[in-house]
Amino acid sequence: QKYFSMAHGVGRSGDLTAEQPKAAGSSLQGKLTNLMVLHALKLAGMENITACAVLPVATGMAITLSLMGVQAARPGCTHVIWPRVDQKTCLKSILALNLSPVIIENKQEGDEVVADFEEVQRQIDTRGAHTIMAIVCTASCFAPRRPDNVMKFAELSQKYQVPLIVNNAYGCQSRITMKNLTSAARRGRVDGIIQSTDKNFMVPVGGAILATLNGNNALVDSVSKLYPGRASCSAVQDLFITLLSMGEAGYLSLLKEREEMLGYFKTHIHTVAAAHGERLLDTSGNGISLALSLDSFISTSKGREGLSQLGGMLFSRACSGTRVVTCVKKETVGGMNFVGYGAHMDNYPVTYLSFACAIGITKSEVDTFVARLDKTLKEFRKKVATMESKSGKEEFTPLDAAARVEEGGGTAR
Repeated sequence: QKYFSMAHGVGRSGDLTAEQPKAAGSSLQGKLTNLMVLHALKLAGMENITACAVLPVATGMAITLSLMGVQAARPGCTHVIWPRVDQKTCLKSILALNLSPVIIENKQEGDEVVADFEEVQRQIDTRGAHTIMAIVCTASCFAPRRPDNVMKFAELSQKYQVPLIVNNAYGCQSRITMKNLTSAARRGRVDGIIQSTDKNFMVPVGGAILATLNGNNALVDSVSKLYPGRASCSAVQDLFITLLSMGEAGYLSLLKEREEMLGYFKTHIHTVAAAHGERLLDTSGNGISLALSLDSFISTSKGREGLSQLGGMLFSRACSGTRVVTCVKKETVGGMNFVGYGAHMDNYPVTYLSFACAIGITKSEVDTFVARLDKTLKEFRKKVATMESKSGKEEFTPLDAAARVEEGGGTAR
């Protein structure tokens, strides 16, 4: 019943997108879903998309499959250029193939964390393009990280003839992001773009979409053929049902509403920030994710690490998806050590809370979140003050941003 008697799954042993004669229903559903996704991505702004495949894996494994797809054409290449993004999935997707990631440390521009494009070029020149299997850049990410300038990466890939894989996990909901991807593929080389089904189309976790543009469909064909065996139809069927229920008008309405809510969200977060002596970080280059500074909540007894409790308090109040970043966390991923993990760079000077204005969000949900955030920040400040009092130190008072920046040894613009 769960699969409407289409329990065969999708694909055949030799091809993920091939028809299975003894499973006409599943085969037809798969074909129709791919066509509807193709149309949906065009509506979202990816005007020159020419092929796509709904993969029965989430974003990380989709990146791994895409790297496998280009691997056969570049024998002996072992390095993958990757500007740092503090999400474990992307790095693990490279390590899963026993490849060597060349991690490009980011730099700070104002409040934003941006990829060091000059260092990317230097690494290619130093190592030689013939040793680079691919570049993996990011088109959607958590603030204050700015999405990579895909246009520049596409032109660089074209110049050096190195494959470019774009991690566009939740970028479909941003028209600006999608149009930038369209322009990049027209002016340079883009081998494949990966998007999450759950983040962009509000379906259960477990699927991803690999898209190719301008008739350069080699990667979709390659990935479809290398997938071992058949696959579950869950991701395909969830997307099939959801897109049918939305319809073109429904999907366009959701995209429009999200864009409208972004400005509304920012205005109300500005108000909350000012009420608590904080500010909304200037991350205008990121059209989905926002970040609110937390420096005045740092206690003298617990330091920045004490801010982590705020995330738990928000979660217990049904505010999921927020991230408290202390900028001092140390993390090891695949044997590689990172400092300030979560902030996308070492020594980011401002502690912050990040959250997203995602597709499907409504005005009432923004109002509810803002109210709960305001209330939780008030409660958290009281907790910090009580903790300071018990420690026998001066009662907690807000520290201005300039003082905190000075203590952190950084600069803010």
